[in-house]
Amino acid sequence: MPEVIAEFRHITKRFPGIVANDDVSLSVMKGEIFAVLGENGAGKSTLVSMLFGMYEPDEGEILVRGRKERISSPRYATELSIGMVHQHFRLVSNYTVAENIVLGLEPQGKLFGFIPYVDMKKANHDIAELSERYGLKVNPEDVIEDLNVASRQRVEILKMLYREAEILIFDEPTAVLTPQEIEAFLKILQSLRENGKTIILITHKLNEIKAVADRCAILNRGKLVAVLDVASSSTDDMARMMVGHEISFTTEKKPAKFGDVVLEVEGLGVRNVAGYDAVKSVSFRIHAGEVFAVAGVSGNGQNELADSIAGLVRPSGGRITINGRDITHSSVRERIEAGVAYIPEDRHNVGLVLDFMLRDNFPLRQYYSPKFSRNGVIRESEFDGYSRRLEGEYDIRSSQGGATITRSMSGGNQQKAIIAREIDMQRPLIIFMQPTRGLDAGAVMNVHRQIIAERDRGAAVLLISLDLDEILDCADTIAVIYNGSINKIAPAQELTADDIGLYMMGVGKTA
Repeated sequence: MPEVIAEFRHITKRFPGIVANDDVSLSVMKGEIFAVLGENGAGKSTLVSMLFGMYEPDEGEILVRGRKERISSPRYATELSIGMVHQHFRLVSNYTVAENIVLGLEPQGKLFGFIPYVDMKKANHDIAELSERYGLKVNPEDVIEDLNVASRQRVEILKMLYREAEILIFDEPTAVLTPQEIEAFLKILQSLRENGKTIILITHKLNEIKAVADRCAILNRGKLVAVLDVASSSTDDMARMMVGHEISFTTEKKPAKFGDVVLEVEGLGVRNVAGYDAVKSVSFRIHAGEVFAVAGVSGNGQNELADSIAGLVRPSGGRITINGRDITHSSVRERIEAGVAYIPEDRHNVGLVLDFMLRDNFPLRQYYSPKFSRNGVIRESEFDGYSRRLEGEYDIRSSQGGATITRSMSGGNQQKAIIAREIDMQRPLIIFMQPTRGLDAGAVMNVHRQIIAERDRGAAVLLISLDLDEILDCADTIAVIYNGSINKIAPAQELTADDIGLYMMGVGKTA
């Protein structure tokens, strides 16, 4: 009979105005991949974070290896051989890989036999050996800020393994990875299980659960709905239990009716922070009533392209016009007034002010307008009603409504707040940059319907996504970007997923 390594008994956790977990009981078996599935705000992260000592339950108890434990801190969880990789990595950006991994457990040496020092040569050797053993390729001497997201995630995993963790918790681990990186990460999970580790995977991605998980717990608004054997359960069943109703995984849409050109980009060049050409002489047009989607592997200039149109970075060359108005060198506010709405990829640093209340984030793009300001004085009394309306229309869940500090909300609900704010402005151009990253299946389909609704009201929609299924579901026109250049533009119905994949790798004829 399988050994129970961790057990939650009648766990209840409350925050002001919300019950995050409501009498949840479940067991995790040693050596399995156990997934915790649920909508944004369903209580997944809260529940599992209690096993890592980030919260303590208000009611109920947690057992580890059959022994009741009061896990009061992550330090004590580490002593119990429990490790956690958070959705937003916790690394020191100007430290090396090895320095991050050994932080707090630095190997000590003695200079002249009595002067203590940190033996980084030994640390580098140990990290290289550990990464080789688990197939987590890293260079111990690389600095974190120079690494891509997938490499940083491997560093976080190695941090757990260096501390000899047996229970490894992953909170939305693929939310920031490309499709290719996700495939590699799932293989890492399987390798860790084969090495005797127990994996707890917090996610809302059904295909990933089907690919690697043994069992799956489903939460809905804080309550445990079911614990399923993944092999014998369909994704449709899991999705229905997760949201409480049937979900369609295709977006219904009528044929597009293109209007006049709204956005025209001509010969656009953009340099990245290192001074290299990230976008190279890119040209395209987007019409009113058109979803123009840009596909590509991460790091091929998508961020710089979107940011330059939104006004966050200055182009090094070329021209950007909206409805015939040249905005190439306009300020962000001038672009908003010209008709630009922008859902950025980086919701924390660009999309929101995390230490503001939710109600104060909604008017950020138009607080100076007559709707919220009179004679230069902001009318905060208007914020509450506006917040309540958007929360209801976009199903934004938080503990205290508009008074909730935005930082305390789940990542998915933060994303919903940005989407609500930008769509509600009803601008002629709306840029969706990775709009469904971190959202559950039901919320993803809602965003897709909102994208089509924006198209149908006559907006020009620029959709930039790493999710090929999302592009194929929503796009009227598809452009493929590779190494900073557009190498194909075609109507969506003329391209297959395989065609797009080849262009994403730089194979094929130019547009």
